[in-house]
Amino acid sequence: MRSERRLRRLVVEGTVHRWTVRHRHTVGAPCREVLALYRDGAATLIVFRNGAGRVAGGGMGYSHSGLVADGRGHSVNLHEPGVVRAFVDEVRSRGWAAGELDGWELLPSVAVSRAAAATPGVPPDCPPGP
Repeated sequence: MRSERRLRRLVVEGTVHRWTVRHRHTVGAPCREVLALYRDGAATLIVFRNGAGRVAGGGMGYSHSGLVADGRGHSVNLHEPGVVRAFVDEVRSRGWAAGELDGWELLPSVAVSRAAAATPGVPPDCPPGP
């Protein structure tokens, strides 16, 4: 059985990334899901905070840990390695930097790239859905 506290490993073009997903609570602040990416000893935290029209993890009672969804039909499971790879690719395309990033800004492009990967033959800029 895999330990939920252990960092998982992802290799992208020869670079080793370690990653984990956590659901966090802070007194007086909304729940949040945090995808932590580690590369060369530095951490990039992709943070999703619960809010109006946004679901981050199990905080809404009907969702599971790792689920992030916005009110525009974009949703992913942060526990899936393919989703983490899409976030790594998106962060790399924007210029990798250690620190905290707003996950809601990254979600639409990651969700579209995951949908395109699941639907062969669809142009990469085509939005998901009918």
